[in-house]
Amino acid sequence: MLNFLKYVLATILGLLVFSFLSILILIGIAASAGSDDEVKVAENSVLELKFDRPITERDPQNPLAELGFSFGGLSSTDGLDQIKASIRRAKNDENIEGIFLNMTFVDAGMGKLEEIRNELIDFKKSGKFVVSYTDLSTEKAYYLASVADKIYLNPMGTIEFNGMSSELIFFKRLLDKLNIEAQIFKVGTYKSAVEPFFLEKASEANREQLNSFLNSINNYQLQQIAKARGIQLAALKEVQDNLLVRDPKDALKYKLITDVGYYDEALSYIRERIGVEEKDDLELIEFSKYKKVRGGEETGSSKNRIAVIYAEGDIVDGEGADDNIGGTRFAEAIRKARLDENVKAVVLRISSPGGSALASDIIWREVQLTKKVKPIIASMSDLAASGGYYMAMGCDTIVAHPNTITGSIGVFGVIPNIQGFLNEKLGVTVDHVSTGKFADMPTITRPMTEQEKEIMQNQINQIYDTFTSKAAQGRDMSQDQLKEYASGRVWSGAEAKERNLVDVFGGLEEAIAIAAKKAGVEDDYRLKTLPARKSFMEEFFGGMSAQAKEQAIKAEMGELYPFYKLYQKAAHITGAQARMPYDLVVQ
Repeated sequence: MLNFLKYVLATILGLLVFSFLSILILIGIAASAGSDDEVKVAENSVLELKFDRPITERDPQNPLAELGFSFGGLSSTDGLDQIKASIRRAKNDENIEGIFLNMTFVDAGMGKLEEIRNELIDFKKSGKFVVSYTDLSTEKAYYLASVADKIYLNPMGTIEFNGMSSELIFFKRLLDKLNIEAQIFKVGTYKSAVEPFFLEKASEANREQLNSFLNSINNYQLQQIAKARGIQLAALKEVQDNLLVRDPKDALKYKLITDVGYYDEALSYIRERIGVEEKDDLELIEFSKYKKVRGGEETGSSKNRIAVIYAEGDIVDGEGADDNIGGTRFAEAIRKARLDENVKAVVLRISSPGGSALASDIIWREVQLTKKVKPIIASMSDLAASGGYYMAMGCDTIVAHPNTITGSIGVFGVIPNIQGFLNEKLGVTVDHVSTGKFADMPTITRPMTEQEKEIMQNQINQIYDTFTSKAAQGRDMSQDQLKEYASGRVWSGAEAKERNLVDVFGGLEEAIAIAAKKAGVEDDYRLKTLPARKSFMEEFFGGMSAQAKEQAIKAEMGELYPFYKLYQKAAHITGAQARMPYDLVVQ
């Protein structure tokens, strides 16, 4: 028996060693392939864009992605930076004849969509074509496809074209059943992040702001689609409001598409367009390969730098991780750019719903120090709300898209009281021994006293007063005027510009151009990206276990997984929060 166990253990150890060595070999192969093998583009090629993975601000650093491996989430996203760079390169690449949009779903926020769409419009100025094909198109995917010269929809396919909506989930009855009390502290009539804990439906104030900014974003996108398709705006709105597009024939009738046809028919059109016969191979080059094509990269020997600091995700205390905004880490990145003599200006690229008020203020302080010595410009991507706006409000100029989500200037805190749950549901009691009456504050195992509640609310009030005071200072208006646009209210970029919360419409490139002009280096600079990212090996070994756990939970919970994510986010809220009241998902 002892020998048997020895053989089993030896076998397991051998398998582990073999697996580890195999992974290292694969990493070496992928890294070698990524660094040494130049991708060649054949004549009469077409760049194929699928957008079949979530789109983040920066391209992930993962050599294994080329071999189809996904560990720790490292190969599960595409970077907006590389997507835009590839479209620009294709515009001037004599071997690229056009772009083929072969997509159904697009997992990206509206700011990122806007920048990709604008790149496609610019690409067409070269005289090259854009062709789109889909079996089933979401509203986001169609927004991109609407700029195409030819739009093919499968004869059995569908285009979602029915407007935008927001679905809110409330937990009050669940908490009541569990005998858990949510002790709420907030400032702002529209700061509705805490509503799910004490209401069963949206408040009138929340309903008002949702209706306002959803209509603002929807109207803007309808205007852009109408312009691209040559349709009257009123007619297009009639089609959307009455769901007149219910099958491919309707889509053709109302000019949302140009052709009802299959995938092979779309390819046949492309062949005909570029003069490739049916018997010959059509050279479709995928984005994952084309982004490695050499040429078109930034060149030059200028010592001048424009630092682009990418801030994407929730704002958290401490260092954070690559998928969120750690207050300490991002303050250090801004400080590094400020102290670097070669960095002449800074662009703070923000895509965040907010988070920790403390971390937001730590970052704000570095923005202020930088502003004293060199230009610092805020570039809002999908959203820069609450804490995200806190980061931006002190910059020299704020650049946003009309369909960016921003504002939400407000503060809240939630302290659960689970005493009833412990006592009545679990039969658990908790006693307290303290050196003073506030020694255990805050605690979740008993209700707060009136005095404790007053102290907590005063802290929230002070943070809100600080938030609005600094926002007013940054936006050059009185605090009273700023408060008219605050109170936790969420705005679209278009609404925010009307209220002087945003200065200029545009994307990252416009923000960089403004930064360069303010620094006096318009024609003499290179870009530097911050903060420094973890190496592939650090991400690989640090993310495997977390990713495996997350995938297992997702597989087990199925359709309930989104509810688990909401619970997880609520459970990790600590301290005062400057956070957007909900996650906005538009399909």
